[in-house]
Amino acid sequence: MKKVVISSATGAVFFAASMSSAFAQSSVTLYGIVDEAIRYQTNAGPGGHDQVSMTSGPETHSRWGLKGSEDLGGDWSAVFHLENGFEAFDGQLHVPNTLFSRQAYVGLSNKQWGSLTFGLQYAPAYDTLGDLFDPLTVGNYWQNSWAYNGIGSYLEVNNSVKYQGTFDNLAIDALYGFSNQAGALGTGSTYAVELTYTYGPAALNAGFQQVAVPTSALGSSTGTAVGSAINGAKINFMHVDASYKVTQDIRLLVGWLRNQDQTGLTDVNMQQGGAPTLKGGSPNRIDDTYYVGANWQATAPLLFTFAYYYGQTRNAELLDGSLGRGINQSATVLAEYSFTKRTEVYAITDWARGTGAFEADYPGGVNSAGVPTNTIGRTNQLGVAVGLRKMF
Repeated sequence: MKKVVISSATGAVFFAASMSSAFAQSSVTLYGIVDEAIRYQTNAGPGGHDQVSMTSGPETHSRWGLKGSEDLGGDWSAVFHLENGFEAFDGQLHVPNTLFSRQAYVGLSNKQWGSLTFGLQYAPAYDTLGDLFDPLTVGNYWQNSWAYNGIGSYLEVNNSVKYQGTFDNLAIDALYGFSNQAGALGTGSTYAVELTYTYGPAALNAGFQQVAVPTSALGSSTGTAVGSAINGAKINFMHVDASYKVTQDIRLLVGWLRNQDQTGLTDVNMQQGGAPTLKGGSPNRIDDTYYVGANWQATAPLLFTFAYYYGQTRNAELLDGSLGRGINQSATVLAEYSFTKRTEVYAITDWARGTGAFEADYPGGVNSAGVPTNTIGRTNQLGVAVGLRKMF
């Protein structure tokens, strides 16, 4: 990353030129990722039509950001972080009308006691699963990220205070998101905690997040206009994950995720574009997903990632409006070749298939005239993509 160093003893503001005492140094880092791929996918639209498109990469959206710190003395630092998400294929903001949609916070950090930060921040589950325990880092394509669609809208939390600290082998990541609702402290709030224990080559992680979604979520910690049909209905997300480094080049991962949704939003959030229209939403949908994966550094520049996800849902809405069960599964192989530390090419192939309640999440059918209808279409997909990722 390119770093711009700015002295806090700047000019006459602090009369630094005439003073002999030393001032602490500040550092500001400008960084980013530009990630672009060409993707072929079967059954990508109503009627099972294939598609070739330009899109984001399988793991990272394009982004840029600024982060910095100032040494306050006594092992204390003031820190800030601003991060913007955008789509490189058309230049649009990832979230319309929002400049820093990913992160925007300020806080204090101590080398011994950890950090306390305030603002728009990643949920602790995103920190641990995205950085450490999910083999595809909570991926971008539906086929490699569907397990998170129930909680995906709440992995970036507004109005939040967050603590992160590491003590010996135990790391703590905890967050509370304020509701900002007058007279309703809990409605619209978020709280979450992650605990990660590392022992030699092994690591174990457990986490929990609860979101109380208001009818209108604007201004709350959830930060979205799409609210729950029941004011303050809960979405609970919990998980247990583990990783083990077999050798310096091979790491194995395994995990279980559970999402319980009382808002009725997961049924719709789980669907792909062009899927049939559901009648309503389940008042108590429960999803359990199990995954296994591996990272293999085959050579210095060549990294392989393997991932398999198996999900079961119950009390999910079927196309006729009744509630039922379903199974979805997907498998992914990703190869990344690094020319340098900042530039790589990659290729990915992925497969997904749904049954039962998951059938309504795939693009729908068409009638004899080729016109899309509100029916279930083909419920399996195969995707292949190649792309280029540039980091700075």
